[in-house]
Amino acid sequence: MELTGAQALLESLKKEGVEVIFGLPGGQTLPLYDALYSEKGLRHILVRHEQGAGHAADGYARATGKVGVCLATSGPGATNLVTAIANAHMDSIPMVAITGQVGTSFLGKDSFQEVDITGITLPITKHNYLVKSADQIPNIVKEAFYIASTGRPGPVLIDIPKNLQLTKIDFKYPESINMPAYKPTYHGHPKQIAAAAKLIDKAQKPMIYAGGGVISSDAAKELLELATKISSPVTTTLLGKGAFPETHPLSLGMLGMHGTVYANYAVTECDLLIAVGARFDDRVTGRIEHFAPKAKVIHIDIDPAEIGKNVSVDIPIVGDVKNVLCALNNHIKQKDSHSEWVAQVLAWKEKHPLCYKSNGGLKPQAVIEEIYRVTKGEAIIVTEVGQHQMWSAQYYKYTSPRTFISSGGLGTMGFGLPAAMGAQVGKPDKIVIDIAGDGSVQMNIQELNTMVNNKLPVIIAIMNNQYLGMVRQWQELLHGRRYSHVDLDDNPDFVKIAEAYGAQAFRVEKFEDVEKAMKKAIAKRDGPTVIEFIVEREENVFPFVSPGQAINEMLVD
Repeated sequence: MELTGAQALLESLKKEGVEVIFGLPGGQTLPLYDALYSEKGLRHILVRHEQGAGHAADGYARATGKVGVCLATSGPGATNLVTAIANAHMDSIPMVAITGQVGTSFLGKDSFQEVDITGITLPITKHNYLVKSADQIPNIVKEAFYIASTGRPGPVLIDIPKNLQLTKIDFKYPESINMPAYKPTYHGHPKQIAAAAKLIDKAQKPMIYAGGGVISSDAAKELLELATKISSPVTTTLLGKGAFPETHPLSLGMLGMHGTVYANYAVTECDLLIAVGARFDDRVTGRIEHFAPKAKVIHIDIDPAEIGKNVSVDIPIVGDVKNVLCALNNHIKQKDSHSEWVAQVLAWKEKHPLCYKSNGGLKPQAVIEEIYRVTKGEAIIVTEVGQHQMWSAQYYKYTSPRTFISSGGLGTMGFGLPAAMGAQVGKPDKIVIDIAGDGSVQMNIQELNTMVNNKLPVIIAIMNNQYLGMVRQWQELLHGRRYSHVDLDDNPDFVKIAEAYGAQAFRVEKFEDVEKAMKKAIAKRDGPTVIEFIVEREENVFPFVSPGQAINEMLVD
């Protein structure tokens, strides 16, 4: 079958099961968009900014488990994707970014809208390609999807010169792939698994620390089995939320800088820490030498580079989390001998609950608790980055994977709104809510237009405190309340902005109006709704571990 390079690319995407692409056309992708004009097998969603396309593909991937796909032209179109690619890279999200490039005869000549996007993205992609011959397109697409979705997932970029998009080839899509240099380890070493089982059997105060790898590996069931078999409390990272049901008695919620008091205490006092698909990042560990100081450490991860990188490990197990947990569970018998340890943890949980003071104003924590009550915990919660992100992690209970979507490693303001759009495209029957801050939401607010045009019923819940809230909190607690350039008291009218885009919008200033606004938003299924919550201006996120402190040295309200 003879096809142009552009047509071959689209056929290759369909062979990989792609159903939707988020993109914005430009000069160097004109042949691709010409091919898309008559393409019936792919849905293209026209975004208003390429960063929105990247974050939408990211949100789609997190909500569905599939590879997200975004498309941009060369030069500024490609560089506008960089933040979204870096975000996916930091959080191990499977994504394929496709960029147009100037023609091969113009490469390296500083041609109009030419940038070396493969060079720029080399540190923030799992792999990237500059296509040098149109014949390579099918094989490159096959490899790109395989790399993005296997092992530790991540973004892959394909850069295609314009003339190759027009070159005709004899299209044949490869049935298999052979990459001898890329062989992820999927099964843990039997001796290491047996050694881990022995260590678990000897432990008196075990603790499971679960990260996003549990969700990537679809291993929530195996994690629950392990926790209940050995009567171990479970704490999760920000990106691990949903990996273990937070309504379960053994759940301690999130640990780390804004983790629960009881999770941080339990990690500090445990004698065995079982790290599952987590990377011991600095927001989790605090002062590294005081992290889990009494514990032996078992670390299960598919990426060998993460094991021992930040914390010394007693038993490393390289492999896919699901496979390793299955094997480990087969070695372990039901154990109920940790009753004293569990009782201690539950006592901490009762003594130090998450709480906040009610003093008359609308509290963001109360709003999120009410959102949880109204949605019965069944919504997909997406967040921007800031205080509202931490409150969303603390006060909404997540009971299943892929229901909490947030920017973790990169902490990207502007992520939530387009990511929620991608999640809604991937899960059209779910309630999708972007819990946003008034600073962060303005960074990609143009994607409201995309939501309106595609009738996507995303709910954008803006916690408007008229500050860059998290920065203001740090300035209050660490810099003597010297509020330098964080005041947003000149914010626009978010209700009018939403209505100008054609979205439904409300403003809520009293707690008793939260339920009514949420129910009205949930009832609208033919477009987005913006709810502006006017919340307490100087409310802080607690607990808070100051930078450089141990995680059991917390500031609490």
